[in-house]
Amino acid sequence: MSLGIDVEHPVPHVHTQNGMAESLIKRLQLIARPLIMRTRLPISVWGHAILHAAALIQIRPSAYHKYSPLQLGSGQKPDISHLRVFGCAVYIPIAPPQRTKMGPQRRLGIYVGFTSPSIIRYLEPQTGDMFTARFADCHFNEGEFPAFGGGIKEIPKDITWCAPSLLHLDPPTKQRELEVQKIVHLQNLANQLPDAFTDTRRVTKSYIPAANVPSRIDVPEEQTDGKINEPKVQLKRGRPMGSKDKNPRKKKKLGEVKIPEELDTEKSPEDGKSPEDENNKENHEISINYTQNRKIWVRNEIDDDDGIFSFYVSKEIDHESDDPDPRSILECQKRSDWEKWKMAMETKLNSLNKRKVFGPIVTIPEHVKPVGHKWVFVRKRNEKNEVTRYKARLVAQGFSQRQGIDYEETYSPVMDAITFRFLMSLAASKNLEMYLMDVVTAYLYGSLDNDIYMKIPEGLKMPEALRSKSKEICAVKLQRSHYGLKQSGRMWYNRLSEYLLSKGYTDNAICPCVFIKKISSGFVIIAVYVDDLNIIGTPKEIDDARTHMKEEFEMKDLGKTKFCLGLQIEHFQEGIFVHQSNYTKRILKRFNMDKANPLSTPMVNRSLNVENDPFRPCEDNEEFLGPEVPYMSAIGGLMYLANCTRPDIAFATNLLARYNSSPTRRHWNGVKHIFRYLQDAGYLSDPHKSRSQTGYVFTIGGTAISWRSQKQTIVATSSNHAEIIALHEACRECVWLRSMTNHIQEASGLVIKREPTRLYEDNAACVAEIKEGYIKSDRTKHIPPRFFSYTQELEKNKEVNVQYIRSSDNAADLFTKALPTSTFRKHVQSIGMRHLRDL
Repeated sequence: MSLGIDVEHPVPHVHTQNGMAESLIKRLQLIARPLIMRTRLPISVWGHAILHAAALIQIRPSAYHKYSPLQLGSGQKPDISHLRVFGCAVYIPIAPPQRTKMGPQRRLGIYVGFTSPSIIRYLEPQTGDMFTARFADCHFNEGEFPAFGGGIKEIPKDITWCAPSLLHLDPPTKQRELEVQKIVHLQNLANQLPDAFTDTRRVTKSYIPAANVPSRIDVPEEQTDGKINEPKVQLKRGRPMGSKDKNPRKKKKLGEVKIPEELDTEKSPEDGKSPEDENNKENHEISINYTQNRKIWVRNEIDDDDGIFSFYVSKEIDHESDDPDPRSILECQKRSDWEKWKMAMETKLNSLNKRKVFGPIVTIPEHVKPVGHKWVFVRKRNEKNEVTRYKARLVAQGFSQRQGIDYEETYSPVMDAITFRFLMSLAASKNLEMYLMDVVTAYLYGSLDNDIYMKIPEGLKMPEALRSKSKEICAVKLQRSHYGLKQSGRMWYNRLSEYLLSKGYTDNAICPCVFIKKISSGFVIIAVYVDDLNIIGTPKEIDDARTHMKEEFEMKDLGKTKFCLGLQIEHFQEGIFVHQSNYTKRILKRFNMDKANPLSTPMVNRSLNVENDPFRPCEDNEEFLGPEVPYMSAIGGLMYLANCTRPDIAFATNLLARYNSSPTRRHWNGVKHIFRYLQDAGYLSDPHKSRSQTGYVFTIGGTAISWRSQKQTIVATSSNHAEIIALHEACRECVWLRSMTNHIQEASGLVIKREPTRLYEDNAACVAEIKEGYIKSDRTKHIPPRFFSYTQELEKNKEVNVQYIRSSDNAADLFTKALPTSTFRKHVQSIGMRHLRDL
C-alpha cells in the first residue's frame, strides 16, 4: 500500500482472474505428470512429484528470464550438483546396529526429491514409507527405476507421450485476452519500481519447509501392465507469465578503479555469474598478490574461526617479493637461475628413488583412476628472509582421491601454539637447552594403506617394454606415502610415533605431539610439528635424542631453535625472547604503512553511543570498500600476528574482523590505526549488537601463553552476566592448560606445585556468587545454572581460586575494551611483553 499497490480480490469461483496462480499450477502439473509417467509409479506419489517439480522451477531459468527465481532472490547461482532423476534407484547405507559384517551394507530405495542439497527423500519399495538420508552417503543409479513391491523396471528409451494432452491449446476467448493484457500491464508497472531484491542486506531470508510431504504411499497390490492410460482432456485457462527486467538497478560506482576481468560486470550473460555478483563488486576482494596467483576472495564467505585464512595470508606476505617463485617448469626454464632449479628437481627425483617411493611402471589397471602430479618450486629462507636453498617438490594431486578407495583416515595431530609457548617458558624457567631438527622428505617415510597409482612425472624413465606405448595409458605404482596425498600426514605421524615409542618415549592424548622420555640422569621432550622437531631437555639426553633420530631418519640439525613456526626466537641469559619483527616489517611494507607516524595504542577510545562510535556497522548511506582495498588481507595478516606474539592487538583486530563482509572507510582507518601502532569482559563492548566481549589471558612466570578476545554469542543483560560468561570460558581453558602442563612436568620428573590456579576477576558480585554459591535473585535468576555450577565445582575441588582484583589492575581488559595510553602500557608490561631495545 505504501508503494501505491491496491489489493484486488477476485470474484469467487472465477478461476480466469487467477492468471498467475493458475499458470504456476499448470506449470507444476506439466512437470510432475511426465515424472510419474516415466517412472510408472502409482498416481499416489503425485505429492512428491509436485514438490520435486516446484524445486526444479526454483533453480532453473524460464523462457521469460535468463536467471532462475532462486538466483534472483538470493543473488547466488544455484548449485545443481545434487539433482538426480526422479524415481531412480538409490542405495542407502544400513545403520550399523541393523547390519552385519557379512550381510548387505546398503538397501534399495526410490528417490523422490530432496529436502535440502544435503538431504534426500526416498521411499521404501516394499512398504511405501518415506525416509530421509544424507546425500553424500547415497549411491544413485539413474538408469534403474524400482517398482513398488520389489523389482526393477526397465524404462524404454522411446516413450509414447500422450499427444492429445500435451499438444492441447486453449481456445482463445476475449475474456482470456483481457486478463492477459491486465497481467502484462501490472508486470510492466512492477518493473519500473525499485528492485528491493538487488540488495540482500534489506531482505530477510527464511525457509519454510513443506508441511504436506507424504510420509507414506500406498503400494498397489497389482502392478500395471505397462500401458499408460490417456487422461481426460480438461480445458484449463491461464498461461505462465513473466517479463524481463528492462530497467535493472545499478549500484553506484566506487570511483574509476581498474577491476580485473573476473570482476567485470559488463560480461556476457554466459559467464555464469548472478546479477547480484555482477553488481556488488564490493563483495569481492583482490588477493594481495593477485598478479601472481589470480585469486579473488568473496568477503561474506570468509570464516576464519580456525585461523586458516590468516595463516594463508601470512604465508603470502612472507613469500612475497619482487622476484616471485616460479609456478611451472616452463617458467623455471625462462629464468636466469634455471640451473639451480634443475639441480633441485634432480635432487628430488634422486631422493624419491632412494626412498623407493616409485614402484613399477605398468599399464593402468581397469577401474583404476591414477592421481595427477605437479612440480612445486620454492626458495627456503632464514629468519632474515635470506634465500638459503632452492627446493623443488613433486606433489601428487590428492584432490582426485576417493574416500574409501584411495584412503580411509586423514587426520594427523600437530602441536598447537599454546603448547609451544609453554615449552619455551619451561625451557626459560628451568634453564634447559632447546634445539631444532628438520626431517628431510618426512612424508616419504610413511607406508600406504591403499594401492595408489600416479601419472608418470617428468624426468622418470619409461621401461623398455612400455616405451612404444603412450604415457597416457601408463602409471607408476606408489610404494610409500607421497606429498600431496590426503593420508600422507597421518602415515608420517604414525611412523614417527611408533619409532619414538619404541625408544622409550611416552605421549598423551592431551598433547599427542609431545613425546617425553625420563631417565635417572634427566629428561628430554620432543615437540613435533609435522617435520619440525623441537628438542628440549638436559644436555646429555638431547644429544642422545639427536643421535637416535639421525640413525633412523635423514635429518638436518639446525642447532639452537632460532626460527620455528614463523616465530623468531632469541636466547638470553635472562630468558627467551619470542617476536615476529621481520614479519611485522613486511606486513607494514606490504600495506604501505612502513613510513607512517607511530601511535601509542592500537585503537581510539570508543563510545557506547551508536551514532558516535567510529566502529559502528555500515549504514545505509555508506559505500562498501571496493575490491581494490585489501581489507580482508590486512585483517588476516593482523590476526596471525595477534594469535602468535602480539596479544596487545587482539581486541582491536577481533573487533574490525566483524566487518569483513561489509567494510567501510571508517573500518579501514581503524586497520591503519593498528598498523601505525605496530610502527612504534567489558559490558557492551559492541553496543550495536548488544553483545559483550569475552577476554582472558593466562600467564606462567609473568609471560602470557594463552589469550582470547571474542564477542560473546549470548546477549548479556548486565555487567555481572557478562562477567559470569567470560569466567566460564576462562575456566574451560584453565582445565585444559592444567592438564597439559601437569602432564608434561610430571612425565619429565619435574616438581609440580599442587595448588589451584588463581583467576583474577574485577566484578565483586561475580566473585561472591562463585564463592558463596548460586544466588537465585531477580538479577541472576535468568542466567543458566551451568555458568555457575561449572566454575563453582572447580572452586570446590581447589582447581581454581577466583580472586577479586581492581579493574585498573586487571590485564584482561586488554582483550575487552579500548584503554587509555597509560593503562594500556601498564597491562602490556604485566603480561610479559617487552621491546627488544629494552633487553
